[in-house]
Amino acid sequence: MKKSIGAKSLAYPTPAWVVGSYDMFGNANAMTAAWGGICCSEPPCISVSMRKATYTYGNIMEKEAFTVNIPSEKYVKETDFFGIVSGKDVDKFEKTGLTAVKSDLVYAPYIEEFPIIIECKLVHSFELGLHTQFIGEIVDIKTEESVLDENGNPDIKKIKPIIYSPQRSYFGIGGFLGKAFSVGVEK
Repeated sequence: MKKSIGAKSLAYPTPAWVVGSYDMFGNANAMTAAWGGICCSEPPCISVSMRKATYTYGNIMEKEAFTVNIPSEKYVKETDFFGIVSGKDVDKFEKTGLTAVKSDLVYAPYIEEFPIIIECKLVHSFELGLHTQFIGEIVDIKTEESVLDENGNPDIKKIKPIIYSPQRSYFGIGGFLGKAFSVGVEK
């Protein structure tokens, strides 16, 4: 039997992404965000939502660009730190020892140490209430060669991305369950 728990900001899984931007002074900033996902196939687009109160919000509105950096499990402490403090007050790259790299395609930094980088130009923003949803057209995806499979595609088992639980916890991925668009046909 199902039990109603009411309307909440709750979905599983949610990503633990780090969104990169430059501030008005050209300083690299990064912020952890969990409200996001792919939102269009053609053109390829990604969405990420954040509150207006965040430093990153103003940076994206001004620069019209951002990166989505997908950290591996070994960077869980740094990922959490990026969401705890504000770039207005702290140089997050200096504190974590991670490397901000200037994208050559959009005006936003990405994190060298993270295995997957998605470079985006802002194409839409929508105020939804407490959050604003940013839609970024994916200009390029950069990956570490070490996380690619034999066909040149990113391998989730090698990436080891962090998954965020809305109960304020981080998790890794589980095991393989079946091939999409195939396992259901086997019934």
